[in-house]
Amino acid sequence: MKILAFCNKDEAAVDKPERTGVFTSGIVSILEDHRIALFFTGRQHAGENLTDLLKRRASGLGKPIQMCDALSRNMPEELKTIVSNCLTHGRRRFVEIAVNFPDACLTVLDILKDVYTNDAEAVRQGLTDDQRLHWHQEQSGPKMMELKAWLTEQIEQHKVEPNSTLGEAMGYMLRHWEKLTLFLREPGAPLDNNICERALKKAILHRKNAYFYKTQNGVRVGDLFMSIIHTCEMNKVNPFDYLTQLQKHAQTADTPKPPHQSLLAGCRGIISKR
Repeated sequence: MKILAFCNKDEAAVDKPERTGVFTSGIVSILEDHRIALFFTGRQHAGENLTDLLKRRASGLGKPIQMCDALSRNMPEELKTIVSNCLTHGRRRFVEIAVNFPDACLTVLDILKDVYTNDAEAVRQGLTDDQRLHWHQEQSGPKMMELKAWLTEQIEQHKVEPNSTLGEAMGYMLRHWEKLTLFLREPGAPLDNNICERALKKAILHRKNAYFYKTQNGVRVGDLFMSIIHTCEMNKVNPFDYLTQLQKHAQTADTPKPPHQSLLAGCRGIISKR
């Protein structure tokens, strides 16, 4: 997203002078059935924005599960999270080269298809996090062990050229295997960060319509409204009606006071994407 104030070298030098890019981070906080969408636009990477956010989380709570892709700039360096990597990102690498390596890619995609089918069934049955974990361990665990053994065999027995696109896709899966399979060990761990991929479409649509911001304060206001609107949409609330009610009841006696423990303070999972 272009910010006109950053085009002025004197003003840009004040904020992250070593960087020239402007990034929008999308973060979705999940607590039970509630979803909170947050957008941050500026010089900072997703991990830095997530660090600032987690500093406001109640300190007595356990580590949240963080779902993201494997980029290092997604990591909140100062704070610890239970990191899970996106299985869809690993899958996508095989989808992109399936035309060139149909048999090998089909082997991987068929196994991952079964895993996603199992996850959909868990949702259909309304399983709790612990029940879902047990379900995946029974149904998806053997499939993922089979996949890991097959990938390892392809690499170690030199059946695949490591520097080929297929070898790189296999290497990515094996390097990040522990974080890609957190859903087999941690209750509530998601398979992917697709929910955040969809959230970032809101930022893309806004960029298409608005073209640019003028100042950093304009960015803050734009991010605030994007966050409110998409949070409403994820919780099946009409954003227009919600914003209208905020205007009607702004700073009045009947405005509900914020709860002592907010949804953000108690969030169980965080899914982020730059």
